[in-house]
Amino acid sequence: MDGDILDSHARTAMIAQGASGYLTIDLAALGRNYRKLVSMLAPVRAGAVVKADAYGLGAERVAKTLYGQGCRYFFVAQFVEAARLRPVLAQDAQIFVLNGLQPGNEIACAEMNIVPVLNSLAQWQQWSAAACALKRCLPAVLQFDTGMSRLGFPPEERAELATALRNGTNIEVLFIMSHLASADETEGQQNSDQLAEMSRIADEFPGFDISFANSGGVFLGAAYRGVLARPGIALYGGAPIAGAINPMEPVVRLDVAVVQTRTVSSGTKVGYGGAHVAQQEMRLATIAAGYGDGLPRCLSDRGAVYYKGRRLPIVGRVSMDSITVDMSALPEGALTLGSLVEVLGPHQTLEDIARDADTISYEILTGLGDRYHRQYC
Repeated sequence: MDGDILDSHARTAMIAQGASGYLTIDLAALGRNYRKLVSMLAPVRAGAVVKADAYGLGAERVAKTLYGQGCRYFFVAQFVEAARLRPVLAQDAQIFVLNGLQPGNEIACAEMNIVPVLNSLAQWQQWSAAACALKRCLPAVLQFDTGMSRLGFPPEERAELATALRNGTNIEVLFIMSHLASADETEGQQNSDQLAEMSRIADEFPGFDISFANSGGVFLGAAYRGVLARPGIALYGGAPIAGAINPMEPVVRLDVAVVQTRTVSSGTKVGYGGAHVAQQEMRLATIAAGYGDGLPRCLSDRGAVYYKGRRLPIVGRVSMDSITVDMSALPEGALTLGSLVEVLGPHQTLEDIARDADTISYEILTGLGDRYHRQYC
């Protein structure tokens, strides 16, 4: 190789040194969150939801960390996610595809030792046909709709499914499951309604283990847990229960660099559409991230960043690649080109940003783009 061409480590170091933003992912905190849930759940087993690239944090690194903590059950949404994850994990780790399979993925799924979650008679029939073609019994999970009307066998398909099971099948059912729609609302009636429906399903399909609890469901009590819980957002530091103190450790920190600073006079328009007009002289800083980096446009004129604990309000509209903030409260010269401000960290949580953006922490976390320099610790 030409000696003038930087090797990959040198390139990485140079990029990191001048990055416009730093997304720090604390794998040690992730491991502690998993162990906390394991301790709470015992003797119920704890899996991990690592769909959407482990909620945007990197499925390979996250899954390896959780495997090292003893996790052996990993849930993704799509077959392509499972196929990417399979080479990363030892064969004793089970990978489940929550959406089930699209027609044509069955043989590859079976050969890669990946387990589909079957949500309908159509998926059941496709998986059974694959088992016939391979001349062996194939494992699967059965998901039932208990009131969310999203995924799972609907009530009108349960009788035919029960008949198929009684008549013998080439599908080995590992367990049955459903998904809680309002688990983050501890007083929600929908939780108890879904629990009652899950109990009826368990009576119709006796002898199978049950997986029911997601992150919020873990905190609803033993009745909601089954034998295998599927935490997701709680692993990554998000609050499992809305409005309650978050018992989980933060896993993610985001710091973004300042691109430019300026002072503007009263009456100056700021940002696209002149949506913000300075009411007095202001000192502004523009930072190098926007909605293209997962910071929603609806944070315009309502969100904030922090510098040394001081809140710096967003002024004007969030742009694709930049955001302007009011730094008038800081001493002169506190922020200059390359200074870092805190977007996510000790002074601003996922839930804080989600509240200001009128969304949920899941959307903030999964939306963080790939232009930040990612550093794992």
